[in-house]
Amino acid sequence: MAFRSVVIENPCKCTYKGGYMVIRKEDDTIKVHLDELASVVLQTNQAFVSAYLLSELAKKKISFVVSDEKKNPVGQYLPLYGAHNASKKIGEQLEWSEPSKKRVWQHVVQDKITNQADLLAARAEGEWVERLYSLVPEVRSGDPTNREGAAARLYFQALFGKGFSRDEDTPLNAALNYGYSILLSSVNREIVARGYLTQIGICHRNEYNLYNLSCDLMEPFRPLVDRLVFDNVDDDFNKEIKRLLVDQLNLVIPYRGGSYRVSSVISLYVQDCLNALAKKLSVDQIESFDIV
Repeated sequence: MAFRSVVIENPCKCTYKGGYMVIRKEDDTIKVHLDELASVVLQTNQAFVSAYLLSELAKKKISFVVSDEKKNPVGQYLPLYGAHNASKKIGEQLEWSEPSKKRVWQHVVQDKITNQADLLAARAEGEWVERLYSLVPEVRSGDPTNREGAAARLYFQALFGKGFSRDEDTPLNAALNYGYSILLSSVNREIVARGYLTQIGICHRNEYNLYNLSCDLMEPFRPLVDRLVFDNVDDDFNKEIKRLLVDQLNLVIPYRGGSYRVSSVISLYVQDCLNALAKKLSVDQIESFDIV
């Protein structure tokens, strides 16, 4: 199974040869077999990437993320056809029923709030932990009362301090946004690999958002990023923190009675949600996961 996440930070030439991604720098050459590769994050504007390599990455459904001049992810290269029956899957996606979408969204929000509460219980103190747990059963189908938003307001203040705001330009927010982008790229990959469109969401429906469905299904994984940022970021968002956030996909967490890499949990969780939306699986059978 693919498990490597490659971050390219310096000027180089990236090509394909004999099943390997070949990265040539002035004083070094690195080879990574594509079967081991889950994602590539390009953090330099001074890199040559061959069309042959891009073609092979697409065939293997390997996520390729590009960054801007500030080294923040701004784009992602994905295959046009993630599955042999993509047309059928897209047709099914357009027929997903409103009750199914609302029930899956309810489950996703409950998982997200539970994970937020678990993180608070492990990293912070105060009455907010029990308040968050109490919100979980209040989440109704479709979350019409926006328990997700209520939980977020409590959660971020409790975790990062009463003065914290997600709208501020701070190292904490820069790190959170970077980590969320890495998560989003992984969820994008899983959705496309199964033949579905990332644009058509179950709750997120912004006409300018190409990743509405991915934004929906990534929600329970956000506390993983929050945990890393809480533990490692203070006044500086540096190269080492970025590497740590990229490598979050290789962290091992409890799932289905065993231990799985985050990338594998994302794959299985997304599959469960898509099967529930297609009525191939009961919503109650979507497997939740622990982050602490």
